[in-house]
Amino acid sequence: MDLATTVDWVLELSVVGSFSAPGHAVRRRLFGWDGPGPEALRGRTALVTGPTSGLGRATAEALAASGARVLLVGRSQERLEDVRDALVALCGEDRFPVVVADMSSLGSVQAAVAAILDRETRLDVLVDNAGLMPPARHVSPDGIEQTLATMVVGPFVLITGLLPLLRSAAGRVIAVTSGGMYAQAVSFDDLQWTSNPYSGSRAYAMAKRIQVGLVREWARRLAGTGVTFYAMHPGWADTPGLSGSLPGFYRLMRPVLRTPAQGVDTIAWLATDPGVPALSGRLFLDRRPRPFDRIRSTRLSAAERRRLWEIVVALAGIPDPAPD
Repeated sequence: MDLATTVDWVLELSVVGSFSAPGHAVRRRLFGWDGPGPEALRGRTALVTGPTSGLGRATAEALAASGARVLLVGRSQERLEDVRDALVALCGEDRFPVVVADMSSLGSVQAAVAAILDRETRLDVLVDNAGLMPPARHVSPDGIEQTLATMVVGPFVLITGLLPLLRSAAGRVIAVTSGGMYAQAVSFDDLQWTSNPYSGSRAYAMAKRIQVGLVREWARRLAGTGVTFYAMHPGWADTPGLSGSLPGFYRLMRPVLRTPAQGVDTIAWLATDPGVPALSGRLFLDRRPRPFDRIRSTRLSAAERRRLWEIVVALAGIPDPAPD
């Protein structure tokens, strides 16, 4: 094991060193990372959900700076247009269509899919970033617990609907996860928090755990189609979502939090590096594959991942997009 790999391994074991800004800075220097060039995604189309703040906005900026046409998918027309205007000013050209969609509403997502299919001919990168951590339990317009709807079922419908465009471009799907998912088991008997006391942070972590399990299923079921799937963990980044949902943790860790740009560096790498497709189905932090599990009790078996797939297909109310 060389020095760089040894230091990386020690950082990973430390958790705080791995997820913080110093960890990113050390790894960047150790491995000599270069950012994508300004033409790395020229002629290609990317889609980002939740692009109006935090990691989503930083992702849109990074992909736009690499030359991509970026579809901005979010709930607020006004906020999406503000981001589009900022990207036009940054890049000097308008290649940032706005698509209004509430990821918790299946009808809204399906309408967005129809609009995208009507005007786009390819989709090279899809970044599943939208998320939320409500303090109390709510249900979506379809009667699904809101966190599960927004971070699992809605994205599943979006990916399914856009598969024709992803296939045509050998597209890459990148799911933004969270370190919290490592400590949260999936409660198959109460996926929608109807029995257990509701916890926003636990519901968020479980949704992320399910999301990562589905990434592995997508990669397995679509192997050989040219469409590839990845999960990535951004580390602990200084975002409005973190400060608003976990204020105590934010105050404690603020001195070592990553910038949003540092958090999304791995997204830009996954979107552009030519060697990435060989790593479909993996979880990444700081451009390197990481284990899916840190705690045995939260591990999802292959059979459990298949079971989750079937549950989500049923909740989505659509035909199975990739039967096993």
